[in-house]
Amino acid sequence: MKVISTNLGEPTKIVWNNKATTTGIYKYPVDTPLFLDTEDVQGDTVVDRKHHGGIYKACYLFSTDNYGYWKEKYPLLDWNWGMFGENLTVEGLDESQIRIGSTYKLGTALVQITQPREPCYKLGIRFGDQTILKQFIDHGFPGTYIRILEPGTVFIGDPMELVEESKSTLTVQQFYNLLFSKTKNQDVLQMAIQNEALPLKKRKKLKKWA
Repeated sequence: MKVISTNLGEPTKIVWNNKATTTGIYKYPVDTPLFLDTEDVQGDTVVDRKHHGGIYKACYLFSTDNYGYWKEKYPLLDWNWGMFGENLTVEGLDESQIRIGSTYKLGTALVQITQPREPCYKLGIRFGDQTILKQFIDHGFPGTYIRILEPGTVFIGDPMELVEESKSTLTVQQFYNLLFSKTKNQDVLQMAIQNEALPLKKRKKLKKWA
């Protein structure tokens, strides 16, 4: 895996349900490296701290491999890296293979895979179509958030190298599908509940489905 683009966002005013708010989802490529800090990416905009940023969502990664799929669905958009609000656009990132809890060397940072991105209305605003939310869920490749175990700097072209594979076989995609499936796979559910790379608050909520 390799970093293809580093992306940052400025505070952008939007209107939703007749209410004005601000978002950081409008991220665009920058020609500078990113410093991954413990709770966010230095210099980035994180407005809604309840749902973004923090230890378990310090940085968001999305795969270049899925851009072609979405470009075909939305050919009229002005496409560039960062369209999904990701800080790092990564070539070869595969949610069906990457395990929650695995650790990677990313530039000079040491990071851990934590959880998939769950889409909200702000993604629909950026795409100009709220139907993308269901499409994003159905596609099953949501990108992943990471925890920063050791802060560091990431340049374009840096590899993302596996340091230690999680003992749990729970993949980002398996967990993502679990979150949105009507019938919960109990084996996957138990793996998620026992996976300490997921935030404790989230694991407690999962127990309601057990």
